[in-house]
Amino acid sequence: MGQLQERYKNYREPQKFMEAGVYPYFRAITSKQGTEVDMEGHKVLMFGSNAYTGLTGDERVIKAAQEALERYGSGCAGSRFLNGTLDLHIQLEKELAEFVGKDETLCFSTGFSVNAGVIAMVVGRGDYIICDDRDHASIVDGRRLSFAKQLHYKHNDMEDLENILKTLPYEAVKLIVVDGVFSMEGDLAKLPEIIALKHKYNCSVMVDEAHGLGVFGKEGRGVCDHFGLTDEVDLIMGTFSKSMASIGGFIAGDKDTINFLRHTCRTYIFSASNTPAATAAALEALHILKKEPERIEHLWKVTNYALKRFREEGFEIGETESPIIPLYVHDIDKTFMVTKLAFDAGVFINPVIPPACAPQDTLVRFALMATHTEEEVERGVQALTKIFKEQGIIK
Repeated sequence: MGQLQERYKNYREPQKFMEAGVYPYFRAITSKQGTEVDMEGHKVLMFGSNAYTGLTGDERVIKAAQEALERYGSGCAGSRFLNGTLDLHIQLEKELAEFVGKDETLCFSTGFSVNAGVIAMVVGRGDYIICDDRDHASIVDGRRLSFAKQLHYKHNDMEDLENILKTLPYEAVKLIVVDGVFSMEGDLAKLPEIIALKHKYNCSVMVDEAHGLGVFGKEGRGVCDHFGLTDEVDLIMGTFSKSMASIGGFIAGDKDTINFLRHTCRTYIFSASNTPAATAAALEALHILKKEPERIEHLWKVTNYALKRFREEGFEIGETESPIIPLYVHDIDKTFMVTKLAFDAGVFINPVIPPACAPQDTLVRFALMATHTEEEVERGVQALTKIFKEQGIIK
């Protein structure tokens, strides 16, 4: 047996939950992602998706992807830096820059590779990265790859952030990186306060809009637009895998910073470019977002209905301000059990356990799409209320 095999032969934590019949991961879907999906031979209500706009099964998006597949083929066979740039990529970048209110954008193959590559490149030795301690794992890995000094503050605690900034040299480059919407808890970054501290302590700010695009702001432009602070934010990151019904991501900023990243960012110039179909799908989703504001209006209608109903039933849902609704369980075993029982009752939800949260803060994540109806939400609330009461989580 080799060294690696010897090291990992006793890693059996997942198997414990498999043997208990409550393992909740890698469940195969056999249909399009919609408000109902086919899984394991029956239909379940999908409340575990990040497709906030409900566009993953939209025929216009599918048609755009099919036409790109026919015209350009299945892939680009190279990086954007060399042979992998299509006119589609350039068009998407141009329209995204206009949409989020920045000079230019760069499109990457995944959202994770945006944060991992950009953060590592824009700050280096002698600089500082300051992150919220609930920032996404891709932000954490991006700062780990940087040679800058890494600091973090308590979640949404502006006093703690300011205490950190007070200790740093005024003239040093200091980058505050924060999620616009926190993906597990559903609350928003305190962006107005962060921008005030930016000016007070001579910092730069990068906002991850992965869960803000298509949800907040005019036509779904994101949390920066929602707060009217787009011009104050130095870098805006976003993904295509949620509201934009595809896969990939982008970074938006001023032309000089984007020019630098275009020629130096390793996850950009050493990764194959996004496929024609994925690029065209994201572009069409962007067009639909701009044309159909009623889609976001309905998303908020069902979100507010769900928030009201969960509060009425006595669920603990924290400080969420978004279509992401955390239902706190505070116990790992019960979190897995609730997930299984919900699936058996025809409701798909996602369990959240460490390292995605603190051990005492385990939860199941209930997420809304613009295509959900109030009737579907009510069915989900009633099923989960019964399960949570049976498990002794709520009264």
